[in-house]
Amino acid sequence: MSELPVRAALWSARHPWRAIVGWLMFVVLCLGVGMTLGTRAAATEDYRVGEAGRAETMAAEGGLQRRPEEQVLITGRDGARLDAAAREVRARMERLPQVEGVAAPARSADGGSVMVRVTMRGAELDAQKHVDPLAAQTAAVQAAFPDLRVEETGAPSISKGVNAQRGADLALSEAITFPVTLVVLLLVFGSVVAASVPLLLALSSIAAAMGLSMAASHVFPDAGVGNNVIILIGMAVGVDYSLFYLKREQEERARSGGGLAPEALVKLAAATSGRAVVGSGLAVIVCGATLYLAGDVIFSSLATGTIVVTLVAVTSSLTVLPALVVVIGRRRERRRERRRGPDRSRARQGRVLGVLLGSASRRPAITLAVSAGALLALAAPLLGLRLSDISLESHSREIPAMRVRDRLVAAFPETRVTHQVVVRAGTEQAAQVRQALGEVARRTRADRLFAGEPRLRVSADRRVSVLALSVPYRNDSPQGRASLAQLRDGYLPAALGRVSGAEWAVSGDVARLTDYAAHQKSKLPLVLVALLLVTFAMTVVLFRSLVLGLLGIVLNLLSAGSALGLLVLVFQGAWAEGLLGFESTGTIGSRVPLFLLVILFGLSMDYQVFVLSRIREAALRGVPARTAVLDGVAGSAGVVTSAAAVMVTVFASFVFLHLIEMKQIGFVLAAGVLLDAFVIRVLVLPSAMLLLGEASWWPSRRVRSAAGDVRGSAPARVG
Repeated sequence: MSELPVRAALWSARHPWRAIVGWLMFVVLCLGVGMTLGTRAAATEDYRVGEAGRAETMAAEGGLQRRPEEQVLITGRDGARLDAAAREVRARMERLPQVEGVAAPARSADGGSVMVRVTMRGAELDAQKHVDPLAAQTAAVQAAFPDLRVEETGAPSISKGVNAQRGADLALSEAITFPVTLVVLLLVFGSVVAASVPLLLALSSIAAAMGLSMAASHVFPDAGVGNNVIILIGMAVGVDYSLFYLKREQEERARSGGGLAPEALVKLAAATSGRAVVGSGLAVIVCGATLYLAGDVIFSSLATGTIVVTLVAVTSSLTVLPALVVVIGRRRERRRERRRGPDRSRARQGRVLGVLLGSASRRPAITLAVSAGALLALAAPLLGLRLSDISLESHSREIPAMRVRDRLVAAFPETRVTHQVVVRAGTEQAAQVRQALGEVARRTRADRLFAGEPRLRVSADRRVSVLALSVPYRNDSPQGRASLAQLRDGYLPAALGRVSGAEWAVSGDVARLTDYAAHQKSKLPLVLVALLLVTFAMTVVLFRSLVLGLLGIVLNLLSAGSALGLLVLVFQGAWAEGLLGFESTGTIGSRVPLFLLVILFGLSMDYQVFVLSRIREAALRGVPARTAVLDGVAGSAGVVTSAAAVMVTVFASFVFLHLIEMKQIGFVLAAGVLLDAFVIRVLVLPSAMLLLGEASWWPSRRVRSAAGDVRGSAPARVG
C-alpha cells in the first residue's frame, strides 16, 4: 500500500498525456453513468424517526398519511367579494388533477380574510414539483379580483422557494469561492499555470463525484444535501491535496537547485507528500463513514458525499496530478534554457509563523498551557448547547410564500401548527377509540395551548384513527413543546389507556422537531466514540505510535470543541445577527453539531497526518527529536497555512447563504480550520511533542533508534 503512490506517480510521469486523457475520460464516464442511472431521492418514510415516525407509519397503514396542503389567503374589505373569490378559487382548484380535495372556505375572526385549504395528491416530498398549476390558478383569481389580495402559501410552495433560494445561494458561493481561491493560489505559487492546476483538479473531482453519488444514491438514498457537501468538501480537499503535492515538488526542486528532472521530482513528491495525501484522504473517509452510525437518511447522504468526493480527490492526486507536474516541469525547463538563468523558486516561511513556532521552541510548557487554555475557553459555551431541528419558521422572509404564511397565521392562528394523534386498534375497539379521542378533543378545547376545531379521520377498516389538533404557537416555541408534552404525557394516556390493545403516537411539526433532536442527541455519543476510535487507530497505523494516537485524540477534541463553542457563542445568541445576517432561534440545528464534529475531526486528521509525516521523515533520517519536530513543523507550516487559507475561503463563502444551517456550517468550518492550522499545528502540537521528546514515538523502535543515533546533535533554531 505504501508503494502505491510512488508506482502510480511514476507511471503517470512516464505517460503524462495518457494519464491526462484517462482522467478526463474517467470524469466523463462518472457523469455519464450517474446521469444514466439518475438519482434515487429519499422517500418520506426514510425520514421517520422516534414516536413521530411511528405515528406516520401507523397512519400510512390506514391510508391516512399526511398529505401536502396549500392554503389560499384572500384579503379585502368587501365580504361579498371575498366569498365570490373563494368560490372561484375552490372551483378552479377542484378541476386540477394535482388536487385531491378542497375544504370549505373559512373566515377569519375579524372578517377581513378568507382561507381556502387545498389538499394535494401524492407524497409530501413530491408536492413542490406539482405546485405550479395551483399557483397559476391563484394568479388567475387575483387577476379577476384586482380589488382583493389573493395569494398562496403552504409547505410545497415554501419548499419550492427554499430550493430556488438554495440554488441561487450556491451560485453566489461559487462566484465568490472560485476567483478568491485562484487569487490565494496565485499568491502561493506565483504562477497562473501552477495556480490553475489545484482549482481545475478540484472542479473535475467534484464533477466526477457528483456522477458517482448519483449511482451511490441507489444504495444510500439522496436526501437533497449530497451535492452541497460534495462542493463544500470537494473544493477544500481537492485543492489541499494538490497543494500538498505541488508545494513538495517545488520544495525539492528548490533544494536541488533546479538540477533534477521533472520525473525525479515527481518520484520524491510521491514518496513523501503523495503518501501523506493517501493517509489524509483515508482519515477523512473513515471519519466521514462514522456518520452512517447516526441512523438517519440525511447523515447517510452527507457521509456518502464526503466519502465519494474525498476518494476521487485522492485518486486525482495519485494519477493525473503527477502527469501535470511533469508537463509543467518540462515547460519550465524549456523556459529556463531560453533564459539561461537559475531557477529562483524557493520556499519561504512567514514572519508570523516564525514568531509562533519560536514561542513553542523556547517555552513549550508555557506555550502549551496558554494555547490549550485559550481553546478550552472557546469550547466552554458548548456546555450550554441547545439543539432543535431547523423549522419552517426559520426560513428567510425573502421567500414570497413565507411572507404570505406570516399573514395567514396572523389571520388564522390555528394554521400555525398541527398535532396528528394516530391510534391503531382492533375493529372491535373502534367505538371505544372514537369515544376516547372525543374526550381528548374536549380537553384540548378547554386548553389555551390549543386552538381551532379538532378534526377526526378514520380508515376504511376502522383500525386507524387520526385526530388533528391545532396549536396557535410556533413549532419551536415553549408553548408548542408544552402542548406536545400535554398530549403525550397527559391527555392520551388518560383517555386511551383504558382501550385494550390500543397503540397511539403523536406526529406533526412539533413532534418531528422534538423527536429528531432527541434522536440526534442519542446518537452523538456513539458517533463520538467511533470517531475517537478510528482517529486513534488511523494515527497508530500510520505512525506506529500509541502516544501520537492519544495525542491526536486530545488535539482533535480541542480543535473541534473550540470551533463548536464558537458556534454556540455566535448563533445561540442575538449579538451577531446583524453582522452575519440571521435571526437567532436560541438553538442550534440538531444536524449541525454532529456533521461538524465529524468533518472537523476529518480535517484535523488531514493536517495532522501531513505535519506528522514531515516530522517522521526528519526523525527517520536520524535527526534528534527536538530538531525533527521543529524542522517538520517549519517545513509544513507554509503548506498547511496556504491550504487553510483556501479552505477558509471556501467555507466562509457559505456564511453569505440564507439558510441558517449552511451559515452555521460555513462559519464553524472556517473558524475550525483557522484554529487548527494556526493554533493546534503551530503551537499546541510542537509544544506537546517537544515536552514528550522521543517518547512521542513510543513504541516505534525504528524512529526512536534513528533519533538516538544522533542524540548529541545541536538544538535547532527557529525564527
